[in-house]
Amino acid sequence: MLVMGVDPGIAITGWAFVQPGRQGSGKAIEYGCVRTPAHTPLADRLLLLYQEIVALITEFKPDVLAIEQLFFNRNTTTAFTVAQARGVVVLAAAQHGVQVAEYTPLQVKQAVVGYGRAEKQQVQHMVKALLSLASIPKPDDVADALAIAICHMHSMQYQNLVQVGKEQ
Repeated sequence: MLVMGVDPGIAITGWAFVQPGRQGSGKAIEYGCVRTPAHTPLADRLLLLYQEIVALITEFKPDVLAIEQLFFNRNTTTAFTVAQARGVVVLAAAQHGVQVAEYTPLQVKQAVVGYGRAEKQQVQHMVKALLSLASIPKPDDVADALAIAICHMHSMQYQNLVQVGKEQ
C-alpha cells in the first residue's frame, strides 16, 4: 500500500508518499511541497496546485490520499483559502480513482506522538524517528504531510486488527 499524505495550503502544500514498514514504522518514499507564487490570482494558484497534485498522483499511483480535515482558527479568510486548496486536492484524487481518508489534527497528533495536544515540534521529531529520516523535513508543511500519512497507516493497522477480531 502506498499512502499519499497531504497538508493543503494556498502558498505551500506539503505532500509525502509513505509505505508501511515493520512494527508500525514506515518508509518515506518521496516528499516535498508545492509552492504557489504570492500575488498571483487565486484561480491561477489553485490551477497550479491541481496540476502538481495530478502529476504526483500520476507518477506515484498512491492507493489512498490522506488529508487533514479543515480546522477553523480565528482567521476565517485563511480557512477559506485552505478549504479551496483542500478541495482541489480531493478533486484530483477523486478524478484519478484514489481513495480519500480524512483525519482531524487531534487524530494525527494522537497517532504520531500518542498525545492529541502535542506540540508541532514533538510531531516533527516523531516523524523523523518513525520514518528513520536524517533530519526533520522542511518546511513544516512537509513534516505535517508525513505525519498525516503515518496517521493513516496506523489507522489502517488498527482497522485490520479489529477486522481480524470480528472474524474470529
